[in-house]
Amino acid sequence: MKRSIFAVCDLEASYAVNFMEFLNQKKNIPFEIQAFTSVETLISYAASNPIELLLISDKAMCREVRELKIGKIVILSEGARMPGLDQYPSVYKYQASSDVIREVMSCYGAREEEVQARFPVLKKTTEILGVYSPLRRCLKTSIALTIGQILARQKPTLYLNMEEYAGFEEMFGRSFDENLSDLLYYTGQENPNIVHRMNGMIQNVGNLDFIPPVRSPWDIRSTGYEDWKRLLTEIIGNSCYEVLVLDLGSEVDELFKLLKLCDRIYMPVLQDTMSQCKLQQYEKLQKAWDCEKIMEKTTKLTPPFHAGRQTSGTTYAEQLLWSELGDYLRQVLRREGRKII
Repeated sequence: MKRSIFAVCDLEASYAVNFMEFLNQKKNIPFEIQAFTSVETLISYAASNPIELLLISDKAMCREVRELKIGKIVILSEGARMPGLDQYPSVYKYQASSDVIREVMSCYGAREEEVQARFPVLKKTTEILGVYSPLRRCLKTSIALTIGQILARQKPTLYLNMEEYAGFEEMFGRSFDENLSDLLYYTGQENPNIVHRMNGMIQNVGNLDFIPPVRSPWDIRSTGYEDWKRLLTEIIGNSCYEVLVLDLGSEVDELFKLLKLCDRIYMPVLQDTMSQCKLQQYEKLQKAWDCEKIMEKTTKLTPPFHAGRQTSGTTYAEQLLWSELGDYLRQVLRREGRKII
C-alpha cells in the first residue's frame, strides 16, 4: 500500500532539493516525499497522483494549483503575506528545516476532519521499552536518553518522558511552544489527529525524537491510565516509530499496568543497603499484586559513575551517546542480541 504524498514546490531549486533531502532523513514522517521546482511539473504530477499535503512557496502559488484536489496546502512564505493567500496557513521559509516541518505538521494536524483513514503507516511492529526504578538519583533519565539515542541510529525511535519534573527546558537551554501537556489534552478530547499534532511537537537530540515533557507536575498526576494507554495506542498504530522509550516516574497512574505494556524494562539499581532494601520492597509488592511477569522482563542495570556536564555547542543529552555510560549500555543491548552501530 502506497504512502500518502507530501509535495514540496519551490522555484528556488537548491531549497527544494535540500529540503527534500532533509525530509527523507526524518524517520517519523509517514509520507512519500516529492519535490518540484516548477509549477508545471507539479500540476502534471498531481493529475495522476493525489497529493495529501503540499508545501508551496508563495511565489509559485497560482490559480491552477488552487484548482488541484489537494488535502492540505501550506504556504512557504519569505516574509510579507502575499495578497490572496490569507485562506492558507503559512510558515516562514528562512528558518531551520526542523522548525519548518514542525510548523507544517502542526498545521496538518489541526485539520478538523479525520485524516488517519487515508494515511497508511508502513512499518514493522513497535517495541515498547520502559526505563523505571523505584530508586532516586540512579541515572534513570540519562539511561533512557542514552538507550533511545543508541537505538535511534538503527530504527525510528521516540522518547517519552513521563516524570513530574524532567528539566528539559533547562537542559536544552530553550523553551518549547508545545509539550506533552498539550498532547495529553488532545488525547483526553479523543482528537482524531493526535499523531499529526504530535508530529508538530517533535524535537530531536541526535537521531532520537522526543516530545517535550510537561511543565507542571499536575499534568502527570491528573492523567489516568486509560489516557496513557490511548496515547500509546495512537503512536503505535498511526506513527512510523518502531521503538518507543518510556521514561517512567513513580507518579504515573497505574504504574504496574504501564510496565506490563512494555516488552522490556531497564531498571537502574544501586548497591547500598537502603537501596537494596527498597528494591526488595518493590519486588515483594509485585508478588503481592500478581505482577511477577514485570520482573521477568526487567534487566537490572548497574551503570558506571557518570558526572557529565554540558560543554559549549553541545547539550548533556548529546554527550551521553559516546560517554562511558553509552559504552556500558551498548554492551547491555548487544548481550540482548541487538545489532548496535
